[in-house]
Amino acid sequence: MGRGDVAAADRAAGEAMRRAFSSIALSGTIVIGEGSPAESDLLYVGERVGSMNGPEIDVALDPLEGATICATGGDNALAIIAVGEPGAFLRCPETQMDKIVVGPEGRGVIDLDQSPTTNLRALAEAKGVYVADLTVAVLDRPRHEKLIAELRRAGARVKLLNDGDVGPAIATTRIDAGVDMLMGVGGAAQGILTAAAVRCAGGGMQARIRPRNGEETERIKTAGITDLERRLEADDMAGGSVMFAATGVTNGDYLRGVRYIRGGAVSNSVVMRSRTRTVRFLESTHRFDLKPEY
Repeated sequence: MGRGDVAAADRAAGEAMRRAFSSIALSGTIVIGEGSPAESDLLYVGERVGSMNGPEIDVALDPLEGATICATGGDNALAIIAVGEPGAFLRCPETQMDKIVVGPEGRGVIDLDQSPTTNLRALAEAKGVYVADLTVAVLDRPRHEKLIAELRRAGARVKLLNDGDVGPAIATTRIDAGVDMLMGVGGAAQGILTAAAVRCAGGGMQARIRPRNGEETERIKTAGITDLERRLEADDMAGGSVMFAATGVTNGDYLRGVRYIRGGAVSNSVVMRSRTRTVRFLESTHRFDLKPEY
């Protein structure tokens, strides 16, 4: 963290996650990962993970959501894993996705096809607050200039994100996190991971795939997604019984990052389950003299 080498940070995260998988009794297939086998030799789509003597599951992961964030010492870098029954996760090639995410109070009141102003008013009414009390997280990109301007005209506060929208998205489900809604276009893989967390935490999410060019459109259709105008709900992207786990790498809206102490480190993680909507937060102290760093 903070050493300026994005590739090294991403590689270190991937290698550590692969080692961790080798000790878990499962037979996993990565369906959302670090790209195709041609693009990555580590945690790629189709790779088998686990000890191979446990249940068959599908795995969606991002060893380091926000590699640039981590390398530059920014906020909201996370290590993320979601698991589910075979077929649980939407199989979507790398592309972008238009998203709107809210916590449990906003579930059922948001509508991706409505204007940002309409969604703000609906959420404010559901939460029993004024629009001016709401904070909306948006990636700071030129494509969002009109969205940001409308949110501000409506009276909401806008939290601009340099990178990494999964942490702020799932922060909408935590009442004391200070983020009420996430809106805008970001990565589709991150959207699917977010959907898993939102389902576990009882929040609401809608999304629509937004390919950037004709080549992406063709890959998406080849993967079996033919209706690109379909409005996706969270359970369309992460269905059935799923579990989600994340650990904060740097401080963020949802989890604190790793803090080094004499002889070890302290980490903060979350583990969620969709079937029971159980959300467990864990603070762990690691002793390097007893369990060395990878």
